[in-house]
Amino acid sequence: MSGSYGEELLRAALAGTDPNASPVTHTEVIPAAQARYGQWPRWLDPAIVAAYAELGLHRPWQHQVVAAEHAFAGRHVVIATGTASGKSLAYQLPVLQTLLSDHGTTALYLAPTKALGADQLRSLSTILAANPDFARLAPCTYDGDTDAQLRQWARANSRIVFTNPDMCHIGILSGHHRWQQFLRQLRFIVVDECHHYRGVFGAHTALVLRRLLRVARAAGADPVVVAASATTADPARTLSRLIGEPANEVTDDASPTGERTVALWEPDFLPEVTGENGAPVRRSAGAEAGRILADFVIEGARTLCFVRSRRGAEITARTAAGLLGSAAPELAGRVAAYRAGYLADDRRRLERAIADGELLGVATTNALELGVDISGLDAVIIAGYPGTVASFWQQAGRAGRRSAASAVVLIARDDPLDTYLVHHPEALLRKPVEATVFDPTNPYVLKPHLLCAAAELPLKPDEVDRLGVAEAVNELTDEGLLRRRKAGWYPAVGLEPHADIDIRGGIGGQILIVDTSTSRLLGTVDTGRALSSVHPGAVHIHQGASYVVDDLDLGDGLALVHPEEPDWTTSPRETTEIAVVTVVRKAEHGQLHVALVEVTVTSQVVGYLRKLPGGEIVDSVELDLPPQTLPTRAVQFTLTPESLAAAGISDANLPGALHAAEHAMIGMLPLVATCDRWDIGGLSTNLHADTGLPTIYVYDGYPGGAGFADRGFEAFAEWVAATHEAVSSCGCEKGCPSCVQSPKCGNGNEPLDKAGAVTILDVIGRAADVSGRN
Repeated sequence: MSGSYGEELLRAALAGTDPNASPVTHTEVIPAAQARYGQWPRWLDPAIVAAYAELGLHRPWQHQVVAAEHAFAGRHVVIATGTASGKSLAYQLPVLQTLLSDHGTTALYLAPTKALGADQLRSLSTILAANPDFARLAPCTYDGDTDAQLRQWARANSRIVFTNPDMCHIGILSGHHRWQQFLRQLRFIVVDECHHYRGVFGAHTALVLRRLLRVARAAGADPVVVAASATTADPARTLSRLIGEPANEVTDDASPTGERTVALWEPDFLPEVTGENGAPVRRSAGAEAGRILADFVIEGARTLCFVRSRRGAEITARTAAGLLGSAAPELAGRVAAYRAGYLADDRRRLERAIADGELLGVATTNALELGVDISGLDAVIIAGYPGTVASFWQQAGRAGRRSAASAVVLIARDDPLDTYLVHHPEALLRKPVEATVFDPTNPYVLKPHLLCAAAELPLKPDEVDRLGVAEAVNELTDEGLLRRRKAGWYPAVGLEPHADIDIRGGIGGQILIVDTSTSRLLGTVDTGRALSSVHPGAVHIHQGASYVVDDLDLGDGLALVHPEEPDWTTSPRETTEIAVVTVVRKAEHGQLHVALVEVTVTSQVVGYLRKLPGGEIVDSVELDLPPQTLPTRAVQFTLTPESLAAAGISDANLPGALHAAEHAMIGMLPLVATCDRWDIGGLSTNLHADTGLPTIYVYDGYPGGAGFADRGFEAFAEWVAATHEAVSSCGCEKGCPSCVQSPKCGNGNEPLDKAGAVTILDVIGRAADVSGRN
């Protein structure tokens, strides 16, 4: 394959487009890198070396050996190198050596997705099959797809169990007495793709890991944690925050990579189509991705197309298959969608078809971003910036495995951050990857885990003091959930706390979504999001099929839907109020005041808009639903009326200018924090009761906060400067989805004043920048 292969694929995708109005805003060729090899560790059994040699692996790369040496010596370590850099070998070597030389020892592997866990089990099983003596390790999966009989067998017989944080919490820790034999001999805990543990999911996982170490040590073990991560900022600190203990890091990637051609792609505007308030509308990233996917498949390129949503993956695959049906019918069946939510057998079948090359094109959610070993891919299409630079490189790294040349195409959504990045390639291609943001001290996450910890083993006074959780323990005691006895704190009689925690960060229990035409359970949604996603009249998508919600019963936990393929989609309209509880930190920048605050957000879905595919509004429907209250953290920033008047902002255009600036700030926060705009919310007002000033809030959408607002406060100057650049450089006249319109606005994107937002952001940016340099 020639070094120009990526450019050839791009030319095929651009065929038929206007050469004077190319959608490609930037291309860059990332050169190939040569391998740097190390020597097998001296402590490694020759039989293990022979097993790898039989599979074609004769020499390890340097970073694999360095990480393996740390782990074998008993030091917690994280290996943070690029996609396809062989991170699995770094944990396999010390685990295999220890388990084979000491017949009683065990290991536990945790992955954030079932697909990754299953793939790693297959990989290890292939190695073990090379030597019959290795069979006694009996590796086994223990997850939600594992039947009861196999779960029991795994607990009694397996030496290395493959699971996830959810099952570790509910299946192992909740019944750890049944796992005593396994835990007593636990030598290694492998935490794969640990950069994925961010936000509320990261906070929950951190506390699960700390509880796991606690019960293992109480059983007599002292396990070593070996973590693997995509390239990320300060990986040792990330692992330390996950497990609460010091860790080492290995970041010097010695693996080979092929030449990679990266293209940034901005879809054209749709002619004669306007959205809200007459704003121009671009061709969707999903539609563009479907067309490029079809083009690449026709060229014979094995391609993964990453799409932001489950529905988007289905639609993109269907679009590509439809185009192939017309242009190359023999290829139409070689494109499919892959996402979470499929049955286990369907997932395994698709994974085999991808690995075997039976499928040439696959549209997927980030379910295939993580370390599932899919080799030999020629191209990756990313439909919409995945939220972090780390995820971008992780997805891009699926192409050009080892020394093969490849193409990577990032297609911008109609979104402020996407638009900014395709016009500022340095902010994506030359920006250091982010640190993983999560907060295990969030009381709304910490307190339920403390109840679980007490149910597993009594909380002793010395560990409560050492962990710094005395305040939370006292609150739980005052609430009657913990009881103090001589040996420590125990849960209240009859309390079963494990079932009350959703590791993935769900809010307030689950709502079952039921198809009334068949009485079939389609899925679930947490109560906190149900009011905005499955309210009466909402369009719900499941496995490519559309349903309309007939009724939402919060008391019974049911959303009743019927099959329907309407021409419109729905978006909720909400009212929001914010009350400040506590000022955590603050910064004065002249007439600009910025603060990190604890707040109470009260929101109510009051109706929804029905929209046609082009963005045109059909009508607005009113609803009568109860309000919700969310205690969380927010960035608060205020300007004095005098500074706004001096900049030319009048009382008449102030609400629209603040509202537009708020939308843009929400859209750009993922540039500095590892979040998605759907993780956060906002409010703007020309006179807030708690500040007496024009105020904007950007808040975390999770109880107690997820760390995103904290990061926004710390990186405020960078955040606002990028937001100002994104809005001021957008080519639209009055505001569009690429700058100040929001897909989740509860007020139907009214009022919005783009010019006023540019002015406000300029005032804020100048004040923050001057203060930062003084």
